[in-house]
Amino acid sequence: MPGPTLEMEPVEPQSLKKLSFKSLKRALDLFSPLHSHLAPPDPESKKIRVSHKVNVEYRGINASTSQQPPRQANAVVASDGGAQTPVPSNTLALPGPEDSSDRQKGGAQNALVVGPSIQSKAPIGGGLPSKSIITVSAPGSSERNFSTSAIMERIPSKWPRPIWHAPWKTYRVISGHLGWVRSIAFDPSNTWFCTGSADRTIKIWDVASGRLKLTLTGHIEQIRGLAVSSKHTYMFSAGDDKQVKCWDLEQNKVIRSYHGHLSGVYCLALHPTIDVLLTGGRDSVCRVWDIRSKSQIFALSGHDNTVCSVFTRPTDPQVVTGSHDTTIKFWDLRFGKTMSTLTHHKKSVRAMARHPTENCFASASADNIKKFNLPKGEFCHNMLSQQKTIINAMAVNEEGVMATGGDNGSLWFWDWKSGHNFQQAQTIVQPGSLDSEAGIYALSYDLTGSRLISCEADKTIKMWKEDENATPETHPLNFKPPKDIRRF
Repeated sequence: MPGPTLEMEPVEPQSLKKLSFKSLKRALDLFSPLHSHLAPPDPESKKIRVSHKVNVEYRGINASTSQQPPRQANAVVASDGGAQTPVPSNTLALPGPEDSSDRQKGGAQNALVVGPSIQSKAPIGGGLPSKSIITVSAPGSSERNFSTSAIMERIPSKWPRPIWHAPWKTYRVISGHLGWVRSIAFDPSNTWFCTGSADRTIKIWDVASGRLKLTLTGHIEQIRGLAVSSKHTYMFSAGDDKQVKCWDLEQNKVIRSYHGHLSGVYCLALHPTIDVLLTGGRDSVCRVWDIRSKSQIFALSGHDNTVCSVFTRPTDPQVVTGSHDTTIKFWDLRFGKTMSTLTHHKKSVRAMARHPTENCFASASADNIKKFNLPKGEFCHNMLSQQKTIINAMAVNEEGVMATGGDNGSLWFWDWKSGHNFQQAQTIVQPGSLDSEAGIYALSYDLTGSRLISCEADKTIKMWKEDENATPETHPLNFKPPKDIRRF
């Protein structure tokens, strides 16, 4: 017969935190003289610890001869041979870790003297190896004795210092659209620019005077993307009506339509060297079109959400897309496949801007503005401030001034090289508009980079330029390098 079974006491499940606290309490009960009080610091052990650090750090340093500065009170540090070396009165000798019995044997020993000036004495004593004394400058008083902070070297920041840029100001406000102004594109000759609006029209404006030259109708929803060809007399537009249109500016009418998107088209870009058009939209696909034949070459699928920003380059990666799924994808245009995916952002990548001369680009989302290298896509750094809003548009000029426009009407200007935010402007809504209509939807520099145009939710187009009267004295650079650099 089996023996009687012993009932085990149920063991209370305990968390790791509770067990570690219990272990800590038992250790304190064992070793601490007073309950719930930490043991007092032992000055002797601290002295040995600091002496060991000093000995390890400065073991290889030889004492060098230098003249003692005049007018110093004489303090005395004893050397091996019994001779006495005068040192400044507020200096501190830190002996090495050797015993006092070793000193009587005449062994060489290093000591560190912390004082207000750098000074060392020549070896003393007849025939015996002497103790080398090194004096290191210490700005603090004697309360900082036995501390390594006196001997720590200040490392200068390696962060690049920003270049001074003049602040920007509004110099012209253009009214004419009857809805939100959603997109903008400049003519390659820099004489006119076109804007697309929620009033379903495309308007063409003169850059110099700001006067309206032409209004084009044809879309049945708001126009989200515009591009002007530098090789043909064509302008391309895309909108929420799923349509992508090619306009002949000699006849001012639509000559081709590109059908294929299953939902609204949010962004549009022209390839710089070949006759290819790229459009991205709410169907999560970036489509590649042949301009002449109207046929779709590729559907670059891979994003999980709306493709809201795209730009192209002459060399690989020729297509870069940003999406509401928080990723940025590089595409191989020969095979229509993804080359790499950047997952650094935590929110939708609504805007991207490529630097006109450098091989790098910036991407903006509500969490941060990040800078990446091309062609590999290595992360460089974050911009040094957070705009704390949804960023709809960004643009960079050749002088390294980057502008970002937010949903709350904030227009921030950044130094491209360092990521320093040197100006925070706020757009002013036109009279009769609500304050909540202070939103910026599109930004573009003209071809010279000296004028910036913003398209806004109060139905206006604002033109910005640098303040000619500003100098580094009137608008000083208030830059503090970051203490820690986030590498992601």
